[in-house]
Amino acid sequence: MTQKLLRFEGLFVLLASLYFYSILENHSWLWFILLLFVPDISMIGYAFNEQIGSILYNIFHSYLIPIFVVILAFFITNEWLFSIAIIWMAHIGMDRMLGFGLKYPSGFKDTHLQRV
Repeated sequence: MTQKLLRFEGLFVLLASLYFYSILENHSWLWFILLLFVPDISMIGYAFNEQIGSILYNIFHSYLIPIFVVILAFFITNEWLFSIAIIWMAHIGMDRMLGFGLKYPSGFKDTHLQRV
């Protein structure tokens, strides 16, 4: 039940992100698609070891930083920064929906959602 709830939460975040991106003016869907997978570059940390890989991956796959970026974008009224944060949250939501969670240092396949 918990896993289904977390996947549904990811779907909701993805759909909400798509909606909020759609109401932004002058933002390209091509950029959305191209930037959607940028957070996965954080997997490069696994080239060093599983400890560094999990830390780097979790930093870029937690909602904390994109939420901070949304707040910052709001206060400095920067729509471009806001769109980056929305795309970032869409990526995290998509990952959660597919069952990819935050990583444990024991291995790339060990996540908070399941063993992938």
